[in-house]
Amino acid sequence: MDHIAIDVGGRKSFVCVRSEGGEILESKSVETDALGRFLRKREKSRVLMETCAESFSIADEALRLGHDVRVIPSAKVRVLGVGHHGIKTDRRDAEVLSEVSTRINLKGVHIPSAQARELKAKLSARDALVGCKVALINNCRGILRGQRIRIRASTAKSFVKAVRSKFAGRGLATPVELDRSLTCILALAEQIREADLELAEFSKSHEICRRLRSVPGVGSVTSVAYLATIDEVQRFEGAHALESYVGVVPGEDSSSDRVRRTAITKAGPQRLRRLLVQAAWVALLRRPSDPMVQWARRIAIKRGKNVAVVALARKLAGILFAMWRDGTDYDPCCGAARPPTDTPTMN
Repeated sequence: MDHIAIDVGGRKSFVCVRSEGGEILESKSVETDALGRFLRKREKSRVLMETCAESFSIADEALRLGHDVRVIPSAKVRVLGVGHHGIKTDRRDAEVLSEVSTRINLKGVHIPSAQARELKAKLSARDALVGCKVALINNCRGILRGQRIRIRASTAKSFVKAVRSKFAGRGLATPVELDRSLTCILALAEQIREADLELAEFSKSHEICRRLRSVPGVGSVTSVAYLATIDEVQRFEGAHALESYVGVVPGEDSSSDRVRRTAITKAGPQRLRRLLVQAAWVALLRRPSDPMVQWARRIAIKRGKNVAVVALARKLAGILFAMWRDGTDYDPCCGAARPPTDTPTMN
């Protein structure tokens, strides 16, 4: 089997093909859009590339052609020697990656399905809209504080209304610089509402999302993000493996006789981790009688509310995993219902 390493670029990519024995068979620059035609002419090979915006679409095409595809994390390729001694060129990167592949069976990241990538794009676009709205509101608040005006409002619409009413009550027109921002805030709020409706409709129609939404605190956005991020639940050995992937498990800084636990690792998908923490807060505030919330409240008494919320977020990640894996609905008494078969349950 040949080893084909591709240093992917926006317009042009560099390809290095090595034999099993490590001999360079071909090394040249190829138009990125023509990579599919190049791979079609090659016999089934191992195709390697670094993670980037185009890598997964190229991986899809290579997989359809029957190649063994490995998408290597950017952080990992540095350890393998890419960019070593401050020398980094497209040719050198491709040659180094292909050479390492002939010696080591490199493991790549999970290649998400087309549905997962589409859902991630929708979530990313929604995050961008929310970020713009929050930035504009904070900017308006800063301007208003300069005039000793403070606005208390829980929604974008009520904030805009309160600002305009404040100036109208003083017999003044809203300053132009503020009014522009207020108009944009309303437009962004409407776009976010439409994005939320789209995600809600999908989560109601998708069986897995519908099941996940039965867990306290988990809404349409969290369920869709969980589905898109995990993609294939079978790739995790158990709940702890998934919790570690999401980054809600404690870290460790131990050496010799010293054993020291640290805060959560925060490794992995930031969006899903943030949404799970938000879901934990919602469950803590709105479902006080739920057994898992009562468990978190006991932790809060001993170690504080923030620690309890993170612990509950970790438990939520495990419960959602078990429900998806076993095809069960949420059972408040045991987190996830016991599966009807001999499949091991989550501890």
